[in-house]
Amino acid sequence: MNQIDPSSRFTPDAVRRFDDSGAERGGSAELGAFAKRVAAQYRMDTMSPVMVSGKVRILEFLLLSLSGVLALGLHFDRIGLDWSYVWTSLGGALLAVILLEFTDAYQMATLRNTLSHARKIAVVWSGVFALMALGAFFMKTSHDFSRLWFATWYAMGIVSLFGLRLVMSRLIRRWARNGVMERRAVIVGGGKGAESLIRSLEQQPDNDIRICGIFDDRGDTRSPPIVAGYPKLGNVSELIEFARVARIDMLIVSLPLTAETRVLSLLKKLWVLPVDIRLSAHSSELRFRPRAYSFVGSVPLLDIFDKPINDWDSVAKRAFDIVFSLFGIIVFSPIMVATAIGIKLDSKGPVLFKQKRHGFNNEVIEVFKFRSMYVDQADPTARQAVTKGDPRVTRVGRFIRKTSIDELPQFFNALLGSLSLVGPRPHAIAAQSHNLLYTEVVDGYFARHKVKPGVTGWAQINGWRGEMDTDEKIRKRTEFDLHYIENWSLWFDLKILFLTPIRLLDTENAY
Repeated sequence: MNQIDPSSRFTPDAVRRFDDSGAERGGSAELGAFAKRVAAQYRMDTMSPVMVSGKVRILEFLLLSLSGVLALGLHFDRIGLDWSYVWTSLGGALLAVILLEFTDAYQMATLRNTLSHARKIAVVWSGVFALMALGAFFMKTSHDFSRLWFATWYAMGIVSLFGLRLVMSRLIRRWARNGVMERRAVIVGGGKGAESLIRSLEQQPDNDIRICGIFDDRGDTRSPPIVAGYPKLGNVSELIEFARVARIDMLIVSLPLTAETRVLSLLKKLWVLPVDIRLSAHSSELRFRPRAYSFVGSVPLLDIFDKPINDWDSVAKRAFDIVFSLFGIIVFSPIMVATAIGIKLDSKGPVLFKQKRHGFNNEVIEVFKFRSMYVDQADPTARQAVTKGDPRVTRVGRFIRKTSIDELPQFFNALLGSLSLVGPRPHAIAAQSHNLLYTEVVDGYFARHKVKPGVTGWAQINGWRGEMDTDEKIRKRTEFDLHYIENWSLWFDLKILFLTPIRLLDTENAY
């Protein structure tokens, strides 16, 4: 059968362009009482399997390195302090982790069942020593190392490996039972297709998917209220709110691939969520290219959208935020102190202004700014945008708004974690254009909230900053924000961060 590349059909642009009279503009309906109770029961302190396996890699590298150093300590009277042993320990540990990775020893199935894969682990660790011995032979350095040290390190290393993995296998099983380590999924679409999919998922021995319920736009006559023991919690519009409250990780659309119009209609509503979106393919006769699939056990799913900046990417971005936020606070502290003094001398009221804005996953956050308006004329809801020559703005306020100095306290937001340094700029909850909320102007506006908002962003350095007084400006800002989300990398963040001071010299739209 011919292979099909789904990327030509189900792309973010294709979904955004799709127009359906039943598709909503990124909003969500209020959840029913039962769905609210279900959403509220899930714990917040969860870990993804990717993060767990990554931490095992780090722990094994540290343990194996430490085993080599401790073996050196045990024979210190004979060997003394020789740094070549330390570097060899680090290199051997790194080689072991790489070989374990190549042999799929960090897959959840292996980590859950250490004893079943004991032979693989022993062979890899023995292979590391065989490769090191071969390398030392060819480099003619084998006589520089103690054989007793090698034997001690080998024994301590293999005990450490099995000890850690036995502990981790018990922990992983416990975390899977109590909900600490799971991927929460919702089935979109009911009926026979959903029942077949659920039965297939439940049969997988190493399944980390927790099905939280079913959502379907069809009535109970076409879509039963209970499917394979799971309740139908509402329609697709209600699913958007449920996914946010319950912190859903994955949406699995259980519809036939031939129902392209309905699939696109659903994706148009769902793509704004920061979740993985998969299309069930276990009962389809079509065969796509292998790279289009992901698997839960042996159940194939078509990858439609991936959650942006997920797992270790989120760890790297958070580290980036902490380092550069601290750097920014230190560098700009004189300017912030001078600004605070200027504000106090210019007008009565507090130095800082707090405004509620939409953050990641549509959550409401408080953003810090230097106060630039008279206290009695402040507009915390931002219903009335600041315009050129606005009488509500103080003398100092005009300068700090023009130069974006009023945004400097947001370094503290980024340090505390409510903002990222780089991302879509957060808008006030009630921000409007011509008496219309931004969500009413831009279709798919809430997709900007799939990542943390930022102190600066791709839209801002491309000229879309300041007053959003036309619908076109809102659309262009959203377009650049979505481009950033779909093309994120640390290098992209670094580029935006370093271009920001240069682009802020253009103050045409800032007042």
